[in-house]
Amino acid sequence: MFQLDPTDIKLIHLLQNDAKQTNKKLSLNLNLSVTAVFERIKKLERNGVIKNYVALIDKKKVGLGFQVFCHIKLAQHSQKHIKLFEAQVSKLDEVVECFHVSGEYDYLLKVYVRDMEHFREFMTEKLTSIEHIGSTQSSFTIKEVKNSTQVPV
Repeated sequence: MFQLDPTDIKLIHLLQNDAKQTNKKLSLNLNLSVTAVFERIKKLERNGVIKNYVALIDKKKVGLGFQVFCHIKLAQHSQKHIKLFEAQVSKLDEVVECFHVSGEYDYLLKVYVRDMEHFREFMTEKLTSIEHIGSTQSSFTIKEVKNSTQVPV
């Protein structure tokens, strides 16, 4: 684990809130020189604390406002079938997150589609065509209460 000091933590909070801030603005908030801020950011990037910078897209504005969580139970749990499932599900554009989880189901998928018809097509033509899926259970979001990309450091 990389050791963060209080200034690193504050810098991370500022960047998670708005990664497009200039180093000058960050330096004013942190009471550091622009060069010191630049060096801290580079150190966090080199050490893998900051992995990437992304644009967060409003799903509804691009026509993908229907969010579904799919629980997947595999019929067989051999290493070969697990690797095969993970490789195939990773190729599905509609799946934005996939987690191997404990409990009754083996995987939890976060899926974005246009509407119920698009989800039906996704399920029948893509997801359930993956071999060794034993069963699925889907939950449709009614309201997004909290959705944050910020890691609570």
